[in-house]
Amino acid sequence: MSALRFGFVTGPVLGALWMFVLATTLAVAMSFATGEAFRPSLLMSLTFGAIAGAVYALGKSRVYVAFAVGAALIVPMMAGAGPILIGPGASVLSRAVIILLLATLFATTLRVILAEVHWAALTRHEFEGAVIRFLTGFGYIFFTAIVLIPFYVMVMTSLKNQAELMQNPLNFSIDLSKGTELFRSYEELFLQFNFGTYMFNSFFISVLTVLITLAFAIPGAYAVARLRFRGRAAFSRSILLIYMVPMIVLALPIYIAFSMTGLRNSFWGIVMIYPVTTIPVALYMLQGYFRGLPAEVEEAGLMDGLSRLAVIWKITLPLSLPALASVSLYVFMIAWNEFLLAFMLLDDPAKFTLTRGIASLNSSEIPRQHLMAGSVIATVPIMALFLGLERFMTKGLTAGSVKG
Repeated sequence: MSALRFGFVTGPVLGALWMFVLATTLAVAMSFATGEAFRPSLLMSLTFGAIAGAVYALGKSRVYVAFAVGAALIVPMMAGAGPILIGPGASVLSRAVIILLLATLFATTLRVILAEVHWAALTRHEFEGAVIRFLTGFGYIFFTAIVLIPFYVMVMTSLKNQAELMQNPLNFSIDLSKGTELFRSYEELFLQFNFGTYMFNSFFISVLTVLITLAFAIPGAYAVARLRFRGRAAFSRSILLIYMVPMIVLALPIYIAFSMTGLRNSFWGIVMIYPVTTIPVALYMLQGYFRGLPAEVEEAGLMDGLSRLAVIWKITLPLSLPALASVSLYVFMIAWNEFLLAFMLLDDPAKFTLTRGIASLNSSEIPRQHLMAGSVIATVPIMALFLGLERFMTKGLTAGSVKG
């Protein structure tokens, strides 16, 4: 390990690894975007990256070195022997774009990664700084790819027609000249597959689930956080045990019980069972926040003649709005995305939730683009809601983390 703490080793190693990461990322991105053939070359990526890393470790002026590295990378790429192998069917524009992107990104980012690396022995701070910067860049690319690639494939597939999918299922580029015809699958979902009703059902059930969950979780969490009673500690520790029981274990008993009581295939049956999965986590989140509120404020209210319920309504809840907002958003997302119970308990298409409706599209008789379009419809609203309210959710989750 100590041998790595020399610039003539650290530079080439990190350069080689970083070049392979960038070459793989750009090859995949351009293949998805254009439908043309691009693939990384392991040998050329490691070779060129190692040479560039050594040059950076030797270089005196990092700006000029970055310019030289970028320029030197363009020549082998144009000759077809660079870190990214370009298929013969690729257009001139695609070739130019990927060559310039790889040269520019590699030269500028490697300059940052190896900013403190020199040819001689490195201090621990210099070595660890270079490794951390490399891992940070790799982490950003890796986790972004995990999130974006499935969503990109889903969206691009939903914008195609059956003929295009049959011709080349792996071509995820789109023809913008088709105009509004690209959204034909979405139009058919609402006109032919009743997706407007599914969205309303999901919204209605999710809102009711939030209200019922808060109605039970607020007094329960307050009691655990403020009141003194026998078994309080055990109850507090066991709240999440219910949440840890897999729903699949309870699926058969729930199905039998709901069938016997006539609650299967009804909105009210779903509304009754969804809070079972959300109340424990809401209790756990809210009790931590309530404990962080100053008890003196509530005691002052009691001394002024307010009842315990009045204290909760007029003092505790107004102070707990960030936590209530975050819990409501979290519960809403759980109810909106729930599939197992809806699939098991709902048979009438007029009562399907959005996830149950999407499952009904998974058929050989229904084109695949309709299934992908339905998935986009289910994903985008909740994604927009989460991104729009993320700062409020984060504030609510962390507001009670420090007591006092």
